Amino acid sequence: MKLVSYKTEETEHLGVFIDGHIYNLHSCDKQLPDRMADFLAGGTDLMDRAKLVDHNIRSGALQAKEEVFYELIAPVPHPTSCRDGYAFRQHVEAARRNRKVDMIPEFDEYPIFYFTNHNAVQGPGEISCMPDHFDKLDFELEVAVVIGTKGRNIRAEEADSYIAGYMIMNDMSARTLQMEEMKLNLGPAKGKDFSTVIGPWLVTPDELEAYRVPAKAGHVGAAYDLKMTCRVNGKEVSSGSMADMDWTFAEIIERCAYGADILPGDVIGSGTVGTGCFLELNGTGLLHDPAYPVQWLQDGDTVEMEITGLGVLHNIIKKEDADFSILARKKS
Repeated sequence: MKLVSYKTEETEHLGVFIDGHIYNLHSCDKQLPDRMADFLAGGTDLMDRAKLVDHNIRSGALQAKEEVFYELIAPVPHPTSCRDGYAFRQHVEAARRNRKVDMIPEFDEYPIFYFTNHNAVQGPGEISCMPDHFDKLDFELEVAVVIGTKGRNIRAEEADSYIAGYMIMNDMSARTLQMEEMKLNLGPAKGKDFSTVIGPWLVTPDELEAYRVPAKAGHVGAAYDLKMTCRVNGKEVSSGSMADMDWTFAEIIERCAYGADILPGDVIGSGTVGTGCFLELNGTGLLHDPAYPVQWLQDGDTVEMEITGLGVLHNIIKKEDADFSILARKKS
C-alpha cells in the first residue's frame, strides 16, 4: 500500500495511491482519520483498515471517487521527530578518503544518528533556500522509515515490526555552513535544518517483500535490494542500492530506542548512499583530477530521486530574494 498526504484548498488529507490515482481514505471508511499523524497514532488496527480499503478499490469491490485537484505534500507532514543515520560504509569511506584521513573503526561498532529539524520537512515540489544555503548547496540520496508503533528499549531482532513504511529522503545540505560549525565538534545544525525532503508516498513493508535480501554478515534486520538514483536537470549523478546499507534500520532503531521512546510519526533516515551527494562526488573527482569540474545545486535546478518500489521524488530548487546573510555576520 502507498499512503499519501495531500492538500485540497489548503486542507490536509490522507489518501491511498493506486495506479496513478489518489483516493481519500476517510471518504472510503469513516473510521479512518483524514490526517497522517492521527492515522499512525491508531497503530495496526487503522493500518489494517486502510489495507482493506486499498484491496477493495483494486479489486473493484469498492467504487471510490478519485481526487482530481490536489497538491501532493510530504507523506508525513508533521513528524514527531526526524533523525538521520550513517548506515552506508561506502559513503563514509569515500568521504574520509577524500579528506585524506583513515576510516574510523567505530563505524563498525555501532550505528549512529543525529536529530534534524522535524519542522523543516517538505515533500515534492519547490524547495526554497536562503542565499547562504547556495554556498555549496547539496543533495543527499537516502531511504527513510516512519515509525508506526510506540516503543522503548527495542532489540534489533524485533525492531522491523515497528516500521510503518519506507520512503525516499533527500537530506538537503548547505556545506559551507555545515563545515564551519562542525569545526566546533557540534552539529550538523544550520547546514541541515532548512529542509529535509521526503516522499512522494509512504510504502508499507509488505510491498517490498519481493526485493528482500539477507542483511550483511554480522547484522540483523530486513534488507532490500532497491536501486537508488538521483538526477539533476535530467542527468544521472548518483547510483547505488539500499542493499549496500551496512547497518540495517532495525539496528538503527535499536539504538534510537535505547532509554528513549520512539513514537508513531518519527522519521529515521538511512544516511547517504555511496556516490549519493556532490560533496562525495566532488571530493572523489578532485582526488583523481585537480581539474575536475566541481558541481553544486543552483537556483532553478530540478532534482529527481528514484528508488525501486518507492517512486520518484521531484523537486525544484529556488533561491529566496533576500539579502540577510549569517555568513557575513561572523565576528572576526
